[in-house]
Amino acid sequence: MGEPIAVSSETFEEEVLKSPVPVLVDFWAEWCGPCKRVAPVVEKIGQRYEGRIKVAKVDIDAHMELADRYAIRSIPTLLFFKGGNVVDKVVGYVPEATLAEHVDRALAE
Repeated sequence: MGEPIAVSSETFEEEVLKSPVPVLVDFWAEWCGPCKRVAPVVEKIGQRYEGRIKVAKVDIDAHMELADRYAIRSIPTLLFFKGGNVVDKVVGYVPEATLAEHVDRALAE
C-alpha cells in the first residue's frame, strides 16, 4: 500500500472517495519539473505511513475532468482526502518533513 497507485476518472471514486484510510492524491503531469521533484517525496511518505494512508497519483493530462472537479490550477497539487472529503491541500514542491506535518494533521482530524 505504500507504493503510489495511478488512479483514473473510472477508479477515483473507489480508490479515493470510498477508501477506508485517508488518501494523499498527487495531481501531476509528465512535463512538470516540480512534479518530478516532489514524486520521490510522495513515495517516501507513502512508505513512511504505510498501512495508515494510501497514496494515489492523477495524471491531469489524461484525466482533466478530475483536475477540473477539484479546481487544480497549479501542479503539483497534493490533496488529502478523508472520508471522501478534501481535508488539506499542498501546492508546489515541499520537503518530506513539511509533507509529513500535513499527513499527521490529516490523520489527527
